[in-house]
Amino acid sequence: MNNKCVLLPILVVLSTSLLTAQHVATRPRQPVDSAEQGTIREIVDLERQAKEASLHRDPDFSERTLADDYVGITPLGQIATKQDVLRARKSGQLRYEAIDISEMVVRIYGETAIVTARAEVKGHQLGEDFSGPYRYTRIWVRRAGHWETVSYQATVTQ
Repeated sequence: MNNKCVLLPILVVLSTSLLTAQHVATRPRQPVDSAEQGTIREIVDLERQAKEASLHRDPDFSERTLADDYVGITPLGQIATKQDVLRARKSGQLRYEAIDISEMVVRIYGETAIVTARAEVKGHQLGEDFSGPYRYTRIWVRRAGHWETVSYQATVTQ
């Protein structure tokens, strides 16, 4: 797999921002109960941690939070595994200068959380600029009390 194929999965897997409650919405439906509100706060905090890990090139967060059966799909349609993401993170060739997340929506379905958002990213991999706007979907599943990312897909936007 060439470096460009690894870049885009990492971009969205690791692209997250500090969010406040006003940036997070739930799917339109009946009022959200307090347990679901707590779950949404957990997911938003995980998204914040992922942003910090990306900006500081810290592979430990991905090691802890990507499921062993994780599958990412890049905007170019390539598949990336957990090992692909970890390899690219540890190489140090991927650098984020800024990550800004907006329009985040968190939907809860039992032990599954689906996050959709926009990400404006500024960064380089192997000297190539990958800055720009993206939309992504990330799927978190709670297994044995621990949230893991099992899948995501990113799309380059204009």
